[in-house]
Amino acid sequence: MSYASQLKKKIRDHSAYVGVIGLGYVGLPMAEVSAAAGFTVVGVEINEDRVKRVNRGSSYIQDVPTKVLKPLVKEGKITATTNYSLLSKVDIVLITVPTPLNKTGDPDLSYVVEAIASLRPYLHKGMLVVLESTTYPGTTEDLFVPMLREEGYTEGKDIFVAFSPERVDPGNPNFNVHNTPKVVGGMTEAGGEVAASYYREVVEVVVPVSSATVAELVKIYENTFRAINIGLANELAIICDLLKVDVWEIVEAAKTKPFGFMPFYPGPGLGGHCIPVDPSYLAWRMRKLQYKTRFIELATEVNGQMPKWVVTRTMEMLNEEGKSLKGAKILLLGVAYKNDIDDLRESPAVDIYELLQRRGAVVSYHDPYCATMSIENGVAESVELTEKLLKTQDLVIITTGHKKRVDYKTVLASSKLVFDTRNITRGKSGKAKVFYL
Repeated sequence: MSYASQLKKKIRDHSAYVGVIGLGYVGLPMAEVSAAAGFTVVGVEINEDRVKRVNRGSSYIQDVPTKVLKPLVKEGKITATTNYSLLSKVDIVLITVPTPLNKTGDPDLSYVVEAIASLRPYLHKGMLVVLESTTYPGTTEDLFVPMLREEGYTEGKDIFVAFSPERVDPGNPNFNVHNTPKVVGGMTEAGGEVAASYYREVVEVVVPVSSATVAELVKIYENTFRAINIGLANELAIICDLLKVDVWEIVEAAKTKPFGFMPFYPGPGLGGHCIPVDPSYLAWRMRKLQYKTRFIELATEVNGQMPKWVVTRTMEMLNEEGKSLKGAKILLLGVAYKNDIDDLRESPAVDIYELLQRRGAVVSYHDPYCATMSIENGVAESVELTEKLLKTQDLVIITTGHKKRVDYKTVLASSKLVFDTRNITRGKSGKAKVFYL
């Protein structure tokens, strides 16, 4: 029986042992759905605190509730470790480590490279390795082909490699890892088939594609599509401000067209790990091929300058009230990159906080989901949202539109001036003077 047939059999009867490298926003949900489907899972994580918490059944990821994780840990379906050597026993390895940008805006694959190097001594025949970390097209082949050749393996025959992009949307109440279609592409046809057979056991819908490179580009295209259209919405917001019309009214009216239009909304900037980052991976890769991705670079420029534009508008609002930005007391309401989650990755609110601070404003923030926030000169702590606090502020900027756990009625009743960049207070009344993005 071939290695592919043996592994498919193990997958079908759920005796395949699964390893997950990286137990963050992607890895822990993948470990959870795999264990829930009947597989035994070991997670390898360099953060010792995360390892201890997983082994206690205590979740630190909002999309994996402790009440779901704890029984799986208690049953022995999920364990966590810092020891890579345990991967020598697994049949399937998912690599779900971060792929940020470095200071120059180029892809930082150091976490992926480190994960593969640490896995390398424990590769064995009959193993499936799937990279889920978002990256530029061609990464899977660039990183795995040389290593497998050096180790003497034949991909598609005695070892299998695939790419399956994560599609995690933190805090989404309707779509999660289990019910979001999973795109899968192998380095070879056999690799793709083995990987697809695994994912069919843990998610509802699998979408096979012809290669790992195709799968990599699918994910990049999805988020580039969003980034470019959000860039257009952000530029429209600036245009509307210059024309003295309401951008939100424009979008709401436009989306009544039943065909040929999809609404995208402006905001104070792009946040999260995917949308601000993924297009830059593609642009970087194309620069290597002497092609300039003009749409991507323009959208990146527009989206990237939104925090500065928010600060400029803030200065104008304060000037209209006869106040200077320097010395003004400003409260940011919400610092997570999107509503009702605790994720600060690439949040534009952090940039706005720092820009205001540099210009001499006395800045504080409140976020019911984020108790602390790392900033350029240390750590800021969330303050309690009270009527007394609101009355002392010269301006409240709503930088994240949390729909839960924030009392906007009190905000509008007790504040003097509010700059709502998320349109969350529209239709609500109060004595505060409200400006919208």
